[in-house]
Amino acid sequence: MSRVILVFYGSYRQDRQGIKLARWIVEALAARGDRAELVDAKAVDLPMLDRRHSDYREGEAPTAMAALADRIAAADGFVFVAGEYNGGLQPGLKNLVDHYLPQFAWRPAAVASYSAGPFAGIRAATAWRTTLGAMGMVVTSTPLSLARIGGAFDTAGLPAGEDGGRLIKAFPRFADDLCWWIDAAKAQRAAERPPF
Repeated sequence: MSRVILVFYGSYRQDRQGIKLARWIVEALAARGDRAELVDAKAVDLPMLDRRHSDYREGEAPTAMAALADRIAAADGFVFVAGEYNGGLQPGLKNLVDHYLPQFAWRPAAVASYSAGPFAGIRAATAWRTTLGAMGMVVTSTPLSLARIGGAFDTAGLPAGEDGGRLIKAFPRFADDLCWWIDAAKAQRAAERPPF
């Protein structure tokens, strides 16, 4: 059964390193038979949050915002590729996500974190778990964490070195966990209408 999985990434930096991880996750999910799509906050380019999608009347939301709302609502699950900025959330990704709420409800999410240093973005992943849970998503228990991202991919975008090897080894369990929850949530949504 093919699943639609959106992979969210939120860095606006000029020399973005996390985009390598986000692209690799999209390709790795697709290789398993799922339809994975990258949602790059920089490419979507929503303004700083003033009005959420739900604050607009039907048909009045900006085009990019409305198009992404439809994609989120149609997705089966999500991966949030979370860089750690000063020990916390990546502002570009947080801004993108905060434009939406009901579209995310009753769907599973997984967090893949990264950092330039040895701690692999664990503090950002912890913060994202709280945020995503508050938004009505079930957050999977299996993390995917990548340390020293600057050297973890080769020039072709493939995992390289010791850290890249750890990524390859950890990914199947991460993806299996997410896909199990996606299948369970889809079955439940088909059986009964969510209470909100």
